[in-house]
Amino acid sequence: VLNLLNHRASRSFLVECEALKSIRHRNLVKVLTAISGIDYQGNDFKALVYEFMENGSLEDWLHSSVGMNEPETMRNLNFIQRVNVAVDVAHALEYLHHRCETPIIHCDLKPSNILLDEEMVGHISDFGLAKILSGDELNYSANESSSLGLRGTIGYAPPEYGMGSELSTNGDVYSYGILLLEMLTGKRPTNERFKEGLSLHNFVKAALPNRVVEIIDPILLQESVRGGTVGDITLNENNLGNDKYLQCLNSIFKIGLTCSAESPSERMDMSDVVTKLCSIRDKLLRPTRLYRGIRTAYDAKPTGI
Repeated sequence: VLNLLNHRASRSFLVECEALKSIRHRNLVKVLTAISGIDYQGNDFKALVYEFMENGSLEDWLHSSVGMNEPETMRNLNFIQRVNVAVDVAHALEYLHHRCETPIIHCDLKPSNILLDEEMVGHISDFGLAKILSGDELNYSANESSSLGLRGTIGYAPPEYGMGSELSTNGDVYSYGILLLEMLTGKRPTNERFKEGLSLHNFVKAALPNRVVEIIDPILLQESVRGGTVGDITLNENNLGNDKYLQCLNSIFKIGLTCSAESPSERMDMSDVVTKLCSIRDKLLRPTRLYRGIRTAYDAKPTGI
């Protein structure tokens, strides 16, 4: 539901409708309908109705907090679930940047805009700041948003946007890189420790390749990390002693660092991100035949013949 007393909301509604009306991808949230009318007070009323996502946002899982009416056990994502969501988001961005009739820039990628369905599949949502490249009909919205400083969220928006640079797909890549680093470290880019020249990017860069265990989310090192009804998989002392796991962790961190490079020209293309992440995931899952954190039938013990 949009607050139309905010003068940007109506334009945001139009931009989101335009961006979503022609795109179809399993990792993009589905809009069921758009509603426009008058509320009980006589004010304009506009709302987008999205497909319900049973497991909420990635933000809820990375930084869950226990409220008064919530269960004592906190929801957490295990390692392979985080990798799967990272792959899901990469697929969605690759589609927006390269598979649409005209490239679409999301402009506000962050954990709260990644929704998880019943099977923990990631979906990008909230296209309110999206820009369709070469779409003249939307340039007025993007330009006005830019002049008002609406170029994403602090910590996730690329540095060039703050210097007046044009919106580009490289901006989304930067946001994705920060998102990836946050997913593995459990630290927001706005964490209070990141000040006086220290950023999430530099924090990770300084630890690679030999101190990677020191910077990963401590939750991932616990004996058991459960995500809803999904099976357990952990980064414990046993498998972190395996070079394969350390190599995969370092490789994923390097993707995050390259994507969040200060210079747009140094960042990866999302097509390359998808290819490399899928290769890393395959390497992780190959010995144990795991998919989305669940042991498959290939691992079932024979029942006898």
